[in-house]
Amino acid sequence: MPQTVVTLSTHGQGLYEFTDKATEFVRTAAPGGEGLLTVFVRHTSCSLLIQENADPDVKTDLKAFFSRLVPPSSDPSMRWIVHTMEGPDDMPAHIKAALMQVSIGIPVMHGRLVLGTWQGIYLFEHRDRPHRREIVLHLSS
Repeated sequence: MPQTVVTLSTHGQGLYEFTDKATEFVRTAAPGGEGLLTVFVRHTSCSLLIQENADPDVKTDLKAFFSRLVPPSSDPSMRWIVHTMEGPDDMPAHIKAALMQVSIGIPVMHGRLVLGTWQGIYLFEHRDRPHRREIVLHLSS
């Protein structure tokens, strides 16, 4: 079963689309085939999601929503947080990742990802500083 690791460089909180990398992997690993692509991120302070990739306002609004849902530990409402050694964004990043997915399954039909017209695959970076994130793509048939 083919697999690969995709590395994404992030530059702060936000959504980073990598649909093209997953599409290319499936195209070369299963030309014309059927199966399931498993996408897994190897980190505890970011997550994965499938979301609209047509209007950039969607990314802006999602980032704003999660910032309101889980503010940094420096926010007075988050005084209860104990884990602060790695900065005010670290524990909130872990909480966001716990609320979201770190693994996604996407069907493959006729050698193509079965995504909707406006769907894209994203890494959601929850930390403020840049990171190099590893995403494992595994194709099973």
